[in-house]
Amino acid sequence: MKIMVTGDRGYIGAVLVPMLKEKKYEVIGYDSGYFTENLLEKFDEDYQKITKDLRDFEIKDLEGVDGIIHLSGLSNDPLGEFSPKLTQDINYSATIRLAEMAREAGVSRFVYASSQSMYGVSDTSNELDEDDSEKNPVTAYAIAKWDAEQKLHKMSSDKFVVTSFRPSTVFGASPRLRCDIVFNNLVACAYTTGKIEIMSDGTPWRPVVHIKDVCSAFIAGIEAPASLVAARAFNVGIPNGNFTVRDIAEAAQRAVPGCELVFTGEHVDPRTYRVSFNRILTELKDYYKPEWDLDQGGKELKALFDRIKFTEEQFRGRDTIRLKQLSYLKDNECIDDTFRVIC
Repeated sequence: MKIMVTGDRGYIGAVLVPMLKEKKYEVIGYDSGYFTENLLEKFDEDYQKITKDLRDFEIKDLEGVDGIIHLSGLSNDPLGEFSPKLTQDINYSATIRLAEMAREAGVSRFVYASSQSMYGVSDTSNELDEDDSEKNPVTAYAIAKWDAEQKLHKMSSDKFVVTSFRPSTVFGASPRLRCDIVFNNLVACAYTTGKIEIMSDGTPWRPVVHIKDVCSAFIAGIEAPASLVAARAFNVGIPNGNFTVRDIAEAAQRAVPGCELVFTGEHVDPRTYRVSFNRILTELKDYYKPEWDLDQGGKELKALFDRIKFTEEQFRGRDTIRLKQLSYLKDNECIDDTFRVIC
């Protein structure tokens, strides 16, 4: 079975592709190339790659493809607000166009990497479920993800099965590491500076999930029977997968023994939410079996940092901060005003 992974040269793609290859899938990557050079550690990249903007996708790119795992997109809220129109063009319009071509080309399975950001600020007394909980997307990124998910599910059919996975905030090691996400950021800060400083009081809630468990969920979207996944969304997490910021910070401190942890309490963080993972843990239990927790992920990150002699410059710079890499490409005229790669 031939699987196309869009965004194969991103943080998650660099972990997902080897997992697919280990399961004997044939992989073809499709990526704009924004983050190709942000490689902290070499890994097996021996697979077919297409380097092209998602907005320029052509049906011929799908030759022989049986399934798509669609990761590609502008990946975080700050970037989305920096250019809301581009976020709409890439994360919504180009995604729908890709799905329409996939359906026409006879692709049988389309797995969409959606987002929990569509829930927005919520009441933490209840865990948010996929269908009944109110959606309150606030940012351009969240709005595009929610709109795309709704449109994609309407396209699902017996011959073109569409399913969506909404990951918790991802953590864990990757050859193309991101340090602009919470747990990775805290462990990297502890490792490179010896200190973790939390501006809130640590009480806000965050659901988090390891990168390999997220990849396992996407693969479950390919492998599970259509009757379980078609036109359905799944929150991706682990049992008891909601943590306070204090829990996450203390796990980061355990990963780097001897580092200092300080809660200043000077800011009130309104972003607090708890998510239910009952659907994926019960209905997909034969296909999705999460294996990672924060402490395991912290040890894995520490081991990566030891291997590559990770520096504070890498932690704070474009190697691991996606917005800084895109700003670098823009400043050096490697991407144009529409964010297409031109060098």
